[in-house]
Formats: sequence, C-alpha cells, structure tokens
Amino acid sequence: MLLVFPPVAKPCEPPAGIARLAGALQAHGLSCRVLDANLEGLLHLLGEPPAAADTWTRRAHKNVSRHLAGMRTMATYRTPDRYARAVSDLNRLLAVAGRATGAVVGLADYQQPDLSPLRSGDLLAAAARPERNPFYPWFSRRLPELLDGVHLVGFSLNYLSQALCTFAMAGFLRERFPGVKIALGGGLVTSWLSRPGWRSPFACLIDHLVAGPGEGPLLAFNGIAGPERHAPPRYVSLPLADYLAPGLILPYSAAGGCYWNRCSFCPERAEGNRYRPVPAGEVLTDLEALIAQTQPALLHLLDNAVSPALLQALAANPPGVPWYGFARIGPELADLAFCRALREAGCVMLKLGLESGDQGVLDRLGKGIDLGTAVRVLDNLKEAGIATYVYLLFGTPAENEEDARRTLAFVVRHREAISFLNLALFNMPAFGEDAALHDTLPFYEGDLSLYTGFCHPQGWDRQRVRRFLAREFGREPAVAAILRSDPPIFTSNHAPFFAVSPGPGGCAPP
Repeated sequence: MLLVFPPVAKPCEPPAGIARLAGALQAHGLSCRVLDANLEGLLHLLGEPPAAADTWTRRAHKNVSRHLAGMRTMATYRTPDRYARAVSDLNRLLAVAGRATGAVVGLADYQQPDLSPLRSGDLLAAAARPERNPFYPWFSRRLPELLDGVHLVGFSLNYLSQALCTFAMAGFLRERFPGVKIALGGGLVTSWLSRPGWRSPFACLIDHLVAGPGEGPLLAFNGIAGPERHAPPRYVSLPLADYLAPGLILPYSAAGGCYWNRCSFCPERAEGNRYRPVPAGEVLTDLEALIAQTQPALLHLLDNAVSPALLQALAANPPGVPWYGFARIGPELADLAFCRALREAGCVMLKLGLESGDQGVLDRLGKGIDLGTAVRVLDNLKEAGIATYVYLLFGTPAENEEDARRTLAFVVRHREAISFLNLALFNMPAFGEDAALHDTLPFYEGDLSLYTGFCHPQGWDRQRVRRFLAREFGREPAVAAILRSDPPIFTSNHAPFFAVSPGPGGCAPP
C-alpha cells in the first residue's frame, strides 16, 4: 500500500494523516509506503531552471539554495526581513514554474484558471489530462518508483488546494497502472460525503471514498476486521530534515471533532462529526515515544481545541519540547497560575477562536465565551509569556457593522495582549442549520461547493465587510502593527518561532 499526501499545502511539517494511517497499519503487522508528494513536488519545482528571465526571478533562482537553507535555520526567523525575502523569492519561483501549464502555484496554494476544484467535471478533466499539471514531470517518474508490489494507493485530500493535483495523479495511475486500486480520504473527502444525498461522480476513477478516520477502512481493505489497536503516528519514513522550518515541527492529533461542538457556524457540527478524543494517558505515552524518536524543535497539537483535560495533563507532565495549538477561551486559562504552569511545561503559543469582541454576537453564535473571561485569558497568557494568535470572524448572521466596530475597539483596547491576528470572512455551510434560516444564493459555482451565499438579515454583506476590513479595521494603527507581525504565507505554522521569548520551554535553535 502507498499513502500519498498531494500538493499543495504549506510544506513546513510532515503530514499527520498519512503518518497516523501508517502507524495503524504497522501496529497490525501491515507494511506500507508513504510519500509526501507535496514537499517533494514543491522542492522539485524549486530546483528547476525558471523559464522567466526578469530580475526578480533570476535573483530568486540564484539564491534558492540559500533561501531553503535559511528557512531551516533559526537565525532567519530572528530577522523578519530576511525571512520575508526568502518566502517571497521561493513563492516567486513556484509561480513562474506553474506558468508553462497555466497553473498558479505557491507555497500554500494551487489554482488552474480553467479548472475548479469545486466542479467534479473539472476534477475528472484534470485526471484525463495529467500531463497538464506542472508536477507531472515529477510524479510521472516518482510514483512508478514506489509501486512495486503495491495494490492500493491512498490519497489524503484535505484542502481544495490539493484537489486538482490529486486527481491529476489519480488519472495518471488509472491510465498507467489500471490494476492498482485508488482510494481518497481526508478532510475534504469527508465533507463531500457528508452532503445530503451524496452520489459519487468519480466511480470511473476512484475505487474507494473514505469518510472520517481512515484506519478502519484501510484495515478492512487488507482483510482485517474488529477493533483497532491504538498506535502513535509513524513519521520516520518521511524526509523529516527537508521541511521548511528551523527544526522538525511534529504534528499530533489528540482528538477528532470538537469537544464544544455548539458554535452555530461550525462545519464539524454541520457535517455531524462526533468528538473522538484519545485518552490523555495514551497521548502522553505517544508524545514521549515520538519526541524521543524524532527530536522535534516544536510540537503542534492539531485538535480543533485542546481539551482542558489534556492541558492539565501537559501541565503536569511537560513533553520536554515547546508546543502550541488551539484552545478554547474558558475558566482554565482564566487562572494565571495555570497559564504559568503551561508556560513552564513548554507552551509557547495558543490559538484562540474569539470570533468577535461583542458579547451579543458571541451569545448568538453559541460560542460559550464571556468577554470578561476573554480579557482575563489574554492578560494571563501575556503575563505568563505565552503568545496569542487570535481568530476573528466577520459577516456572520449574528453580526452587524456596529458589532464589528466594537470588535475593533476590543482589539485596540487589548492590543498589548494579542500577538497575532487572523481576520476571516464568514462562509455559511451549505447544509448547516443556519442555511435553512436565511435566503441563500449562489456562492461558489460547482456541484462540490460546501458553502452558500446568503442574504444577511441586516445587510452586512461580504462586500461591505471587505470594505470595512480594508479601509477601517486594517488601517487602525494598533491593528496594522499586529497584522504586520504575521509571518507571510506560513502564518500560524511559523508564528511560534517569532513569538517565543527566553524562558522554560522556549524554541531554542535546533
């Protein structure tokens, strides 16, 4: 079996999904191969001589080796201008590499102007003409090298930016290796399969579509039924020294779904994904073994929100390396002593889904957040030396323009306690509860679209929200200063390396 993580996603850490599947298969005595086609494919494009001859491209190509080495060295992250130049030049080279096939390639994105990942017909067209994909010269050579004895190839398709490349690779396999079965799983596939009345348009190409955790189905494909044995993910077969980070970022998922699961806009709730936590004791055992095996520079907890029980366990049993992840704003973090314990245990950054600085909006969204508590949490984390990456969401049905201005005022008041900001526009899940309460309208054209446009009850539509964010919110000096601190393209994945301060568990140079 071959498990593939396809282009394009941020190439800064190994893919957790195929590593988890590889660990489960190994625990049941099954061998498999893993391929991070995203990392290898991007590095291949970066190593090719560019077709363009403009000054920027020539300079970027001349410095590509230095830039790649710099992205893997902590000294670069201590000089933001040097970091930004490296990211910009690498992204430029990828953009130029994609031009010959009409694709727009970047370090975190992939588009083809004539094909949409939201249309099944376009995905099948990508499969029918894989040679049109800019990664084709690489994967048409690389995939055959790994197929000896392989009966099934599984693709981990999580993001729209991976869809067209996934189908190009699948089309190549179907044409050249018709006897090999093809399976698709991952977050995006799970969302497709959760659509009411779903009928697969890909039966001519894809043998298996897998929703949710893939361990059980993969074991079943290999004739193994019954309860699965818990196993840590297996990363050692991946090129751990090649990712664009100053040392290995070790991703680990301690739960599927969300333990809160009450936010009105939540895709997990709309898709009916249940919460599936790994017991805290098993998490600690996994982390101890993985950290001893891989010696990471940073641990990335992938949960939608790290549970209070796991936070308590990490505070009592420090993993021994710096770590970060999402956490809910709640009473645990309102305790300064607990925040200090987390910092002592290596926590360098927490991502917080605040969404709004208006209490009424939070209540109408079902966030379960009290703004007074949020202020204490932000202050406590700052006092403890833990950076904050705060997520805000604009244009929900619960918000109007005045509410958005109150969010702006909240950020300005508490700017000293906010390290980074993510500003997002609300996308309404097409099949969620809220969609039935509003007049909907086309949003993204395509039979695979997961979101719908809607008539905002107070006229606070996307155009007005965009204008507010560009002309008012982003131009406020206090906000602009925070936004400028965000690492370009890699954003929260690299933010911990910019945020840390000397102290226990800090991100030391590898």
